Amino acid sequence: MSKIAIIGWGSLIWDLENLAPHTRGGWLMERGPRLPMEFSRISPKRKMGLVVCLDPVVGVPCATHVIASDKSGIGAAVDDLAARERASAERIGAVHADGIQKGRMPEVCERVAEWCAAEGWDGAVWTDLEPNFAEHTGEAFSLARGLAYLRTLEGENLAEAHRYITSAPEQTATPMRRLLEADPWWRSLDARP
Repeated sequence: MSKIAIIGWGSLIWDLENLAPHTRGGWLMERGPRLPMEFSRISPKRKMGLVVCLDPVVGVPCATHVIASDKSGIGAAVDDLAARERASAERIGAVHADGIQKGRMPEVCERVAEWCAAEGWDGAVWTDLEPNFAEHTGEAFSLARGLAYLRTLEGENLAEAHRYITSAPEQTATPMRRLLEADPWWRSLDARP
């Protein structure tokens, strides 16, 4: 029977949602491979707030976390994660000892494959949604532009952006997160109901 890891670093950690019945055990915090990430994706699911994603351009290596899939086939594990992410299976990265490697960043696939071999997993799946800040704003992501974008959000959009970023695991310590933690405007949002 194949042992498949689900790798997470954002909302998956605190909200498995419909993926919960398809996992075994709890999260193994900081036990996954270090992968390049940043809060450089604008998410309709998260009310147009910034969310963390794998970003080969501005991402920095951050710790990831692992939970076991209850599936023994990599395809079924991909389908489970795709359903949780409300994304197509093409937007889920995967590697398996039988030679399967799919993902938008070959270096991430290689790193995950090496990690699987070293840690005794037969394969792994992860969310492989791309950064899309420029697509939504017309400008390349930067820390200043990310902060300026967040300042345009209001009401429930701003509340969800704040909730998501502050709820992300502390190990998701990207430059954007560090900037926000030091920003008086952002910190003032902690006091809002």
